[in-house]
Amino acid sequence: MAPPRKSTKKTARIRVLIADDHLLFTEALEAILSGDERIEVVGRARDGGEAVELTQNLQPDLVLMDVSMPVLDGIEATREIRAAGSDAAILMLTGSNSRSDVDSARDAGASGYVTKDRIASELVEAIVEVAQEK
Repeated sequence: MAPPRKSTKKTARIRVLIADDHLLFTEALEAILSGDERIEVVGRARDGGEAVELTQNLQPDLVLMDVSMPVLDGIEATREIRAAGSDAAILMLTGSNSRSDVDSARDAGASGYVTKDRIASELVEAIVEVAQEK
């Protein structure tokens, strides 16, 4: 009897767009995410306007969205992404854990919220969890 064949089918990776105006932070995020085989970074946006445009063009599964950015802040960019009909999950990133920021993010259509001080320990699992809920 021949041994069972190994499946060559690869599980689809979670396509992530990073939207943050701080280059070093964005590069650090990309380094963290590239270490996980479940995630593929498909683009980076430097401001909220670019995040809206790249979400439409790249159609990521998930957008990591900084709350505070130029052109459009993350809350307004999230509203515009939702208004455009994108079903990408949006995970908000911020240095603040203010209740009003959390509420504003959820009201705008964000799927979740991670504070920047918890990124190293929680980000990858938050991405996987939010993407699976989509």
